[in-house]
Amino acid sequence: MKTKLWRLTNKNLQEDLAEAATLLKAGELVAFPTETVYGLGANGLNPEACKKIFAAKGRPVDNPLILHISKMAEIYPLTSGLSAYAQKLAQAFWPGPMTMIVRKSDLISDVVTAGLDTVAVRMPSNPVANTLIALAGCPIAAPSANKSGRPSPTRAEDVLADMDGVIAGIIDGGACDIGVESTIVDTTEEVATILRPGGITLEMLQKVLGEVKIDPGLILPNQVPKAPGMKYKHYAPQATMYLIEGPEAAQGVVQTARLALATGSRVGVVASEETIAQLPQSTQLICHSWENTQKDMAEKLFTYLRRFDGEKVDLIIGQGTSEHNLGLAIMNRMRKSAAHNIFIAKNGKLFWHSGKIPNFLEKIVLK
Repeated sequence: MKTKLWRLTNKNLQEDLAEAATLLKAGELVAFPTETVYGLGANGLNPEACKKIFAAKGRPVDNPLILHISKMAEIYPLTSGLSAYAQKLAQAFWPGPMTMIVRKSDLISDVVTAGLDTVAVRMPSNPVANTLIALAGCPIAAPSANKSGRPSPTRAEDVLADMDGVIAGIIDGGACDIGVESTIVDTTEEVATILRPGGITLEMLQKVLGEVKIDPGLILPNQVPKAPGMKYKHYAPQATMYLIEGPEAAQGVVQTARLALATGSRVGVVASEETIAQLPQSTQLICHSWENTQKDMAEKLFTYLRRFDGEKVDLIIGQGTSEHNLGLAIMNRMRKSAAHNIFIAKNGKLFWHSGKIPNFLEKIVLK
């Protein structure tokens, strides 16, 4: 299959997106930008089209899809009813990077929901995504537009790297603003529960609702997350990644990088500008930094992880951040990217937290 790439002209969005919308109506797959990451879209009411998403991504069939709508009225045919606080959340955060789990209606295929009696729905704020959904005239089922397990795509070229020749087309709408996927909130229980942290933070939800829970599977070891997709490997670069957290994470990154370089390895580091300024000069060291804000960190994370693949590093060392606000989503993605190879830097020492210990750290890591 030849994959068409549409570059938007900024003259008339509806004209630019007309062909893509026609392909979606015909049951084809089209990747498109949202404010979070690029989505791989299919007609959400066409089970055969949705099956193509699983095939293109190599996605497990028990991992449900999110349906994207363009306006609030479009959710009502998809659900058997919204809770009062779901209505409140939609009013506060739609359009935007929040997905709500609601009771599904008979209109929704089991292909979309993986046989569950609930469906995930969100209304993106990105004007390209919103216009495309309206033109297609149907909810668009769209997980991230990458091969399963890979870092999510935040640019059209990332999608092309994974999906060229596999899907009908890609809409190039530039880089995504937020850079991590939407927050998933279960609204089917008495209290709202975050199943996946994202661009709408816990603190933002609490301001609207008061009490909000976090799925224990996101924070407790050996507990299965409620959201089926969260149990799978995600966001992984090709090289093994090690994550340094704790109050002295910057010093831990510098120490770990020095020891890794001493082995002759080609080392990738993703950390703050201040941390990278402390690293030694070496042709074997590939560094990518963010400004000292969580917004910049979230926006750049997946891009940098994909870049390391092209730079052929042997291993990656990442610097953690606070879990407050957007940090909860960032750390969720970083921990999964690192396959939970996590170390805590504090009191001048490096402590093992989880995962595997590389040979170059065995003599200094404390358990």
